[in-house]
Amino acid sequence: MSVPLKELIERHAGGVRGGWDNLLAVIPGGSSTPLIPRSVCEDVMMDFDALIQAQTGLGTAAIIVMDKSTDIIKAIARLIEFYKHESCGQCTPCREGVDWMNKMMWRFVQGDARVSEIDMIWEISKQIEGHTICALGDGAAWPVQGLIRHFRPEMESRIAQFQQLPQQQARA
Repeated sequence: MSVPLKELIERHAGGVRGGWDNLLAVIPGGSSTPLIPRSVCEDVMMDFDALIQAQTGLGTAAIIVMDKSTDIIKAIARLIEFYKHESCGQCTPCREGVDWMNKMMWRFVQGDARVSEIDMIWEISKQIEGHTICALGDGAAWPVQGLIRHFRPEMESRIAQFQQLPQQQARA
């Protein structure tokens, strides 16, 4: 506790593949906590208060390090797919909301989404967060919130790239 995240990764965990400058993001508290980008990882301490201030959490402290080769959108989609599978289905917000988030995240991965869906999935995550019997709903909502909070431009760029593909193919 209270060790800088950068030191923990670099000194005690073997570092980032390709060096610190190749770091894209870290999920500091296991899959159920919001990710943080490299800029936040530079100075944040691994303790409850510092991570809450960074809009994430210590959770299980199972650190997931993602370098720049990671498709961040697909990584979060896979986490949501896991939570969809793990949902018992008892709570409507979790059963329905996580299923919808899963479908929407895969639309983002495949480039089939619209920019307006970013706000839509944010709202769905907020309807799940704090409205379920157990913490699984929160655990599914927070990775999506972290993705949008820190990587919204990448999501918008993915959508724009895929929207241009049919136009480029039609010209060819």
